[in-house]
Amino acid sequence: MIAYDHQTILTNGVRLHVVLAGPQDGQPVILLHGFPEFWYGWHNQINFLAEHGYRVIVPDQRGYNLSEKPAGIENYDLTILAKDVTGLMDALGYAQTYLVGHDWGAAVSWWTATLFPERIKKMAILNVPYPTLMGKAYQSGNIAQLFKSWYIFFFQIPKLPDAMLGAMNAGGIERVLLSSSKHNSFSEEDLVEYRRAWTQPGAITAMLNWYRAAGRTFMSLRPPKETAQQTAPRVRVPTLILWGERDVALDKSLAQPSLDMCEEGRVVFFPKATHWVQHDEADAVNANLIEHLRD
Repeated sequence: MIAYDHQTILTNGVRLHVVLAGPQDGQPVILLHGFPEFWYGWHNQINFLAEHGYRVIVPDQRGYNLSEKPAGIENYDLTILAKDVTGLMDALGYAQTYLVGHDWGAAVSWWTATLFPERIKKMAILNVPYPTLMGKAYQSGNIAQLFKSWYIFFFQIPKLPDAMLGAMNAGGIERVLLSSSKHNSFSEEDLVEYRRAWTQPGAITAMLNWYRAAGRTFMSLRPPKETAQQTAPRVRVPTLILWGERDVALDKSLAQPSLDMCEEGRVVFFPKATHWVQHDEADAVNANLIEHLRD
């Protein structure tokens, strides 16, 4: 039985709830969740990696579950979120870690590897393209992605999405999760845990503020300021991309351009998996992760 150590850690000016598992002297690997999950979204991977000797570090990212939820859209800028990651490394005494991200956690992982490549040993990305490619997809008239991204534009509206998703014990978010995943990928026990996280005070607005901050930066046609002088930023960290092809939110056509931005990388597609690939294909995802992370 793997023991979970729950801690509150100050990083980059916010207190994050963090779950740690595995041997304290194991190689550190940080798992970053996305919307609308929290640390529990990695429960199929935490024990597996810990049993293979890794020190697994899984934060609730800012705005989620038990972590602090700073007010103001500007507090969810992607560069700030990347600094949360390096600040967490500093607080735990790690000069370098492995990094795995899904959904928004993958976007943060991409950006951390771009801004602070020396801090990341290897990286794995689940079902999210390199951040600036989203704006390019809209600009180029990628109809498939524009159609799939309708909810991102809806989330830009103040207050209304918050109320709709939060109504009836966060039933709106539950419907989003279940309608976009494979049957039985999320159990009733899972949903109980998720509802507890979604109904934390201020959580829904903070979660949506990630999208609103993105609307001001890389979801727009303007590149983020960190890449304003770069026509093609390169990812120097060895990268594995895992992509469920039945993703209702992100088109698989964005995977190859993301891979092309990596100096060293590969992509693995899962034809029967959805956006929630680490739940749909947990064993296969775990096998690919362990193969990639091993030296």
